[in-house]
Amino acid sequence: MQWFYLAGLLLSIAGMATLDWRYRLAFWHDRTRTLLTITVGVLVFVVWDLIAIKQGIFIHGNSQFMLPFTLAPEFPVEEIFFLILLCYCTLVIYRVGERIWPRT
Repeated sequence: MQWFYLAGLLLSIAGMATLDWRYRLAFWHDRTRTLLTITVGVLVFVVWDLIAIKQGIFIHGNSQFMLPFTLAPEFPVEEIFFLILLCYCTLVIYRVGERIWPRT
């Protein structure tokens, strides 16, 4: 059961990539910009998380669905995949919005 959360995140990323591939929204539209955008977004959120952890705002806690090890104190492995999903999903939604409501 410890792998359920990570498996769910990976399944969600795969689903988002499938939608992206089908409609050529982000990665299959422009790989370089997509990778750069997601990387910058993830780095910003990692710094944000580390600052919040240092201030005692974020704690890892215990859950039977999460892996028992962390990348840093109070920074679970799954957080990286969550941030990738968050940034990728946001980018795909933005690109859908651009198609529905094009700039004039």
